[in-house]
This record gives sequence, structure tokens and C-alpha cells, in this order.
Amino acid sequence: MKPTAIVLFVLVGVLSCKQQPKTSVDGESNHPDYLEIGREYAQETQKVLGKNLKTTIQNEGVAQAVVFCNEQAYPLTDSMAANYKAKIKRVSDKPRNPSNKANPAELGHINTFKEKVAQGDSIIPIVEEEDGKVHFYTPIITQNLCLNCHGTPGKNIAPDVVGHLSELYPQDEAIGYDVDQVRGIWSIVFEAEKRSE
Repeated sequence: MKPTAIVLFVLVGVLSCKQQPKTSVDGESNHPDYLEIGREYAQETQKVLGKNLKTTIQNEGVAQAVVFCNEQAYPLTDSMAANYKAKIKRVSDKPRNPSNKANPAELGHINTFKEKVAQGDSIIPIVEEEDGKVHFYTPIITQNLCLNCHGTPGKNIAPDVVGHLSELYPQDEAIGYDVDQVRGIWSIVFEAEKRSE
């Protein structure tokens, strides 16, 4: 065999080898996928809120949906948090309820997501592990339905809805959005699993 052929054969063999991921005995990875866990918590909580909100809009109208959110959004979110044994909250740089004001770390993540959306980049949730806890952040992106309460008064938000918002949320900042904008984030904290290395 020519020396060139031997070098090529060895090179192909080396390049085709891939490092196998570390797995446990049952074939599952030793490291939990915190990105997927966080996504599940956010998506399932959003589904519960969205389903109830849409039902209220269909049965009672948008103005009553404002009342629904005021009275039921926290209890529904808290029930999902209890179900997952996690801390689940929606926060924003422009909150409707002052209790939903993002802290400095969350504001940083909101700005990161806004930059990504503005640049047309794909959005990947942020996962941080610290002191035995996983902190998961993913954006809440406005859709057409959202504009009924988060759009512009007189354009997307009907006068009766504006009245309910003013009454229930006198410090409301959560208006003026358009479709496909970052309205806030899901901020979720849950226990990190102890890892066996």
C-alpha cells in the first residue's frame, strides 16, 4: 500500500469516530435536560391560562377576560407551580400588575430576547443552574389575540376593555404592543437534580 493511501485510510478512520454521549445503565443520559423540563413547565402553564382565557373571551367577551385574568391568572399559575414543584411566574419590563415587574436579571433576559427577535434570530430559552436550582427563562411573544388587551387603545383595544383595564390596573404599562414582540418572559425556578458523574 502506498504511504498516501495509508495516511488517507487512517485520516478517514479518525475523522469518522465520534465521541459517544455519557449514558447511564438504562441508556438515559445522566444529566437531566433542563431546557426541555423548563419548556414543558412554561408551555403547559401557558396552555392552561390560554385555554381558560379563550373560553372566557368566547363566552363572555374580551372585557370579562380582563376580569378573569385579574382574578384567576395567579391561582391558575400557582396551581401549575404546585403541580411541578416549581416557582412559575410571568414577568415584564412593562407589567400590567406591579407584582409582575421583572427583577434586574430578568430584565437583562428580556432585553436579550428583544434583541434576538429584532435581529430575526431563533429564540432559545435561557437555562442557568445555581446553588442547586435551575433558572429557566423563555419569552412571551405577542400574537393577534393578545392585542385585544395589550395592543393600542382605540386601535386594538375596545373602549369597554380600556375601562376595565383602567379600573383593575391603574398602573398598567402592558399596552402598545404589536404582533411578534416580546411582552415578557416566563421565569421558572426548580430544583436541580443531583448528578452522578
